[in-house]
Amino acid sequence: MTDYAAEARKDTLDKDLDKLVHVEEATSFVARGLVAPGLSLLFLAMSAIVASFFVMGEPGAVVIIAAAAIGGYMALNIGANDVANNVGPAVGAKAMTMGGALAIAAVFESAGALIAGGDVVVTISSRIVDPLAVPDSGAFIRLMLAALISSALWVNLATWVGAPVSTTHAVVGGVVGAGIVAAGLAAIDWASIAGIAASWVISPLLGAIVAALFLAFIKAAVIYQDDKIAAARRWVPLLIALMAGAFAAYLATKGLKRVINLSGLQIALLGVGIFGLVWGMTKVSVRRQSEGMDNRNQSLRRLFHLPLICSAALLSFAHGANDVSNAVGPLAAIVHAASGDSSPTISIPLWVMVIGAFGISLGLVLFGPKLVRMVGEQITKLNPMRAFCVALSAAITVIVASWFGLPVSSTHIAVGAIFGVGFFREWYTANSRRRRAYLERKVERLRAERQMSTSVEIVEEAESGDLESDGPPISREEVNRRKLVRRAHVTTIVTAWVTTVPAAALLAAAIFLLLDALA
Repeated sequence: MTDYAAEARKDTLDKDLDKLVHVEEATSFVARGLVAPGLSLLFLAMSAIVASFFVMGEPGAVVIIAAAAIGGYMALNIGANDVANNVGPAVGAKAMTMGGALAIAAVFESAGALIAGGDVVVTISSRIVDPLAVPDSGAFIRLMLAALISSALWVNLATWVGAPVSTTHAVVGGVVGAGIVAAGLAAIDWASIAGIAASWVISPLLGAIVAALFLAFIKAAVIYQDDKIAAARRWVPLLIALMAGAFAAYLATKGLKRVINLSGLQIALLGVGIFGLVWGMTKVSVRRQSEGMDNRNQSLRRLFHLPLICSAALLSFAHGANDVSNAVGPLAAIVHAASGDSSPTISIPLWVMVIGAFGISLGLVLFGPKLVRMVGEQITKLNPMRAFCVALSAAITVIVASWFGLPVSSTHIAVGAIFGVGFFREWYTANSRRRRAYLERKVERLRAERQMSTSVEIVEEAESGDLESDGPPISREEVNRRKLVRRAHVTTIVTAWVTTVPAAALLAAAIFLLLDALA
């Protein structure tokens, strides 16, 4: 009886300890979910504290401190949403790990914001709302606060639903909505708004076309050649050099104006010079790297890994230089107005730029992986060659659009390029004669090697990609799932794009009325 009681007590103790272990695991799981919001709140508090050191005792100090926290919140959302376009394709193509991508993007985003940022923020408001039409500085401050809060909330919502949106469009929508309530319809520069609306179509369409054209060239000139390695040695150095030249011109045009201001001819000469230098270097390195490679697509993919990593870093630098203004532009305008400075030029204090730079990096690290996976993996299946086309399209399209004065969004271009790559694959798979001829040649070789009973089996295996990966057979449904662009994601993203400006405008108008009532 005593032994039985002792055994019963032991079983009860084991059950209690087991429950405690489960409680500890559950607590740890919940705590992990609270780390990111906790660090975010700590950053917002630090933003307010940093602002207080520089503005305490000055006119409007309380408003500036509050605006600093809101600007930090906007920076977090930009990092969580917008940076995914720069590193997502490289992660989806397995050229970079998620951790490596986040680290590279965080470093280069901060560097771009601090070194080359600020040129864009001469004033966000003056291009959209006539400052002279706003009744007084108090109304102007409330206008900027409403624009900042509304755009941050909208980008936060877009991140939550998994839609990469243009933060520039969100800020513009916020300024428009609050500006209409504050100063009336006549105060809005509707020509600028029409240009922004046009970019909804121009940006993704240009990105899609350019990316699809490059993918078509790579397929025809390299992938479906019998001697892939020889074709790669001929064309891959040229493509990498083209990307290097495009990025040099892209950075000179969009990211380095604050450091050095070059003319159009100087930018073109810089791009051509970098193109020639990189072409000569990569011809040697690609030949060296391709020695001993098997004549397979898997071998070709390794040649694009380093260019993809470089493109992710350069895109992040240019993004930090340009889009930090979406977080700190309204904040800088508020600081300018609160100080009583009547000059039309808005200078950006260093502490304001620091909040924007580190906020974007922190938002990327804490909340960015969701959108990175969406952009890189869930819209369509990417490999290094397709991801390379996306990066090259982003750089070239921005350059071309800038030369012609077209208003484009880098977010829309990058995501549009992914759409273009995916839809082109669908069309190419269904219609390409070159691909059919290539598969027929492969069937003949494999029939001799494997002695398979029917060519249909071999064609299906080749179309699924199993001949190149030597993996197990996959179902026809899985083949179709991999080939097709995910229509549900396309619908979600396009809807978010179209509604960004009007939604941010309506939200900003409501927030401005609330702030006006509390003033």
